[in-house]
Amino acid sequence: MSDDQRYGLARHAILPGPLALDGGGTLLPVEIAYETYGTLNADRGNAILICHALTGDHHVASTHPITGKPGWWSRMVGPGKPIDPARHFIVCANVIGSCMGSSGPASINALSGAPYAMRFPVITIRDMVRAQAMLLDHLGVSVLEAVVGGSMGGMQALQWAATYPDRVRAALIIASAARHSAQNIAFHEVGRQAIMADPNWAGGNYYGAKPPAAGLAVARMAAHITYLSEAGLTEKFGRRLQGRDAKSFGFDADFQVESYLRHQGISFVDRFDANSYLYITRAMDYLDIAEEHGGLLANAFRGTRTRFCLVSFDTDWLYPTRESRAIVQALNAAGAQGSFVELSSPYGHDAFLLDVPELNRVADGFLRAGVA
Repeated sequence: MSDDQRYGLARHAILPGPLALDGGGTLLPVEIAYETYGTLNADRGNAILICHALTGDHHVASTHPITGKPGWWSRMVGPGKPIDPARHFIVCANVIGSCMGSSGPASINALSGAPYAMRFPVITIRDMVRAQAMLLDHLGVSVLEAVVGGSMGGMQALQWAATYPDRVRAALIIASAARHSAQNIAFHEVGRQAIMADPNWAGGNYYGAKPPAAGLAVARMAAHITYLSEAGLTEKFGRRLQGRDAKSFGFDADFQVESYLRHQGISFVDRFDANSYLYITRAMDYLDIAEEHGGLLANAFRGTRTRFCLVSFDTDWLYPTRESRAIVQALNAAGAQGSFVELSSPYGHDAFLLDVPELNRVADGFLRAGVA
């Protein structure tokens, strides 16, 4: 196996389309940046699609070209790991609407010769999945051994099983939900308003000028709080001051937790586009798989032969365990084959990205169980 096959080969596809969108528009052509690991076997039956979260990308197990950091799921993907390029043909695609090479607001509109900006069509999670299906067709993959994702990636995995049941043998859905709560939507709206309140946003027409970095940084700070747990924040920072013995009684970062959040916000703007943040958070808020199927989530999975595994974390208050249980109950009502586990972790929602050995064991066992 070559180094490219083992550690990832970055690619870019321009698919002819058109891609019909839920909002009534079309996307033509469809550009998708993606990475592959491993090789497709003779019967083309060993493909695993990994779906990334809101601010993720296709660099799942390879060095990120902007930050220089390891891939965001290198704990799960790699030689000897649950998703292993020695056994699987692994595909991870940047979602449409994003800013890492797939069609999005920063892409050039062929009709105008300028970036789409806010003229980019509204997208949904199902639109993202349809674009991924087009990519898999392009790669010659008709059936997936599994689709795997956490957070927004889990939403895509669930949508895959609902939209293309005959193409998905197994779905591993981690720390996710079938729709957003009012609280989820509210946090996203705070972030969107922070971006749009930045004077540099300029109605989305900031390409070639100064971007709305301050607004995007605040949006990231607000969202990042939801990814953590109170216990985790307390253990890591408590009320400790930032390298001082006394408060400065000003608006500098007195507390360590303030400095941490500011760093998260500032580093985020170097790799992400503000308009993409608006589009993708809105797509997540629009998701309601039950609504697509007569208001009953079970209807989305009746007659399916897909195996499901749902994983939640006990300190995740963004997508708490009850969201996973609701999906499991719907699968049971539909007669689908599903399993569920709640794992203990101090890391909150971010646990699916961090060092939780039990998650690797669950994922490995579930994926191996489906191999004849």
